[in-house]
Amino acid sequence: QVQLVESGGGSVQAGGSLRLSCAASGYTYSTNCLGWFRQAPGKPREGVAVIDGSGTTRYADSVKGRFTISRDNANNTLFLQMNDLKPEDTAMYYCAADPPFPCLTVVAGKLNAAYNYFGQGTQVTVAP
Repeated sequence: QVQLVESGGGSVQAGGSLRLSCAASGYTYSTNCLGWFRQAPGKPREGVAVIDGSGTTRYADSVKGRFTISRDNANNTLFLQMNDLKPEDTAMYYCAADPPFPCLTVVAGKLNAAYNYFGQGTQVTVAP
């Protein structure tokens, strides 16, 4: 049974920073693809950043240069460092594992969000 538990969300002012964490269990963590996704009210879920087992990363254009995805294989934890946050970053953020397609896949310029496992999410709210 795969379990993904996110933490670290909260409310910040524009320009602020947050660091999200995702604890993974029940999964061959270190050799598999992991990602961060987000969903704002009334909008579809979108990919934010993904990382493969070797540490190669991909980012959505909207977060490049501001967000950094990383992983700690020894502790089965995924991170998302978010800097220079903007009101449009407000959303529920989810970590995900085990996509049914090659890791780092980009379709029409977007990260594919059709992963097999998602956590329960952590809310990020950015005030103007």
